[in-house]
Formats: sequence, C-alpha cells, structure tokens
Amino acid sequence: MSIGSLYQYFPNKAAILFQLQSDEWRQTTKMLQNLLEDARTPPLGRLRALVHSFIRSECEEAEMRVALDEAAPLYRDAPEALEGMTEGERVIREFMLKVLPDITEETRVLVSSLIIATLSSAGKRFSESPRTTAEIEAYAEAMFDMFCAYLKSFTSDVPLSVSTSRTFRQ
Repeated sequence: MSIGSLYQYFPNKAAILFQLQSDEWRQTTKMLQNLLEDARTPPLGRLRALVHSFIRSECEEAEMRVALDEAAPLYRDAPEALEGMTEGERVIREFMLKVLPDITEETRVLVSSLIIATLSSAGKRFSESPRTTAEIEAYAEAMFDMFCAYLKSFTSDVPLSVSTSRTFRQ
C-alpha cells in the first residue's frame, strides 16, 4: 500500500498509531475475556493460561509497543483507552468473584487491581529485553505461582504448591 493510499484513511501518523493501539487493546481484552470465562477450565487453570498468554504477548509485541509509546500522550486519555481499561478490569473482577467469593467487594477490587498492575508493569519490564521461549515460560510460571500464593492468603480453597500449579499445564 502506498503512503498516499494510507493517508486516505488516516489523517496523520498519530491516527495510525492510535488505530494500532486501539486494535491491540481490543485483542488483549478479548483474549483476557476468552481465557477467564472458559468454564471448561478450572479457575486457576484459567489464571495460569492468562498469565502465560499475557507475558508471551508482551514479549511478542515489545517492538510495536516502543513505537506506540511515542504517541501515548495523544491517546492515553481517549474514550477508547478508558473503555479498554475499564472492560479489562471488569473481566478480572468478575473472575475474582468466582475465585474469591467470600471476600468483600472492596478487597476484590484491590486484588484485581494488584494483579492487573503486576501483569502490566512486570510484563512490560520483562519484555524490554529479548527473551527465549524457556525464559518466557519460566517467568510466567513464577508469576502464576506468586498469584496463587497471594490468592491463598484470602482462602484455603486455593491450592498452594508448585506441584499443584504445574498440574494446570494439562
């Protein structure tokens, strides 16, 4: 596609980057929703799949994220950005309601926010350097184990052991 044709659809570079970022938000939210709402998989299996998929995705998209970061001030507060964040938070909170049904809503919001912040910031930082598949898997598994330990602090219904978490690979 020629540059001229591209600019028939987008007025400037910022609009192109905004569209790419919007598409990425929608894809990530859809992935999050599909994994966490899959009733065929036990809740911790869903969380494990989410952590692994998210970390892998962060590493695969690292170069694109650098380009998008340039335009971040132009779209950070856009309605699409806020909508994407809100939808992701909603999906995580609903999932936490299933995993931790006996905690208060206030605590559930805190747990959800902490998991989202940890995934986002640790995933971004980890993906700043090129990683092997083995490194990505090991990091994601360690993060999953950390989340299991955190969730265990709220209820005895969450299995807590490396061997237990490893069974979710199946």
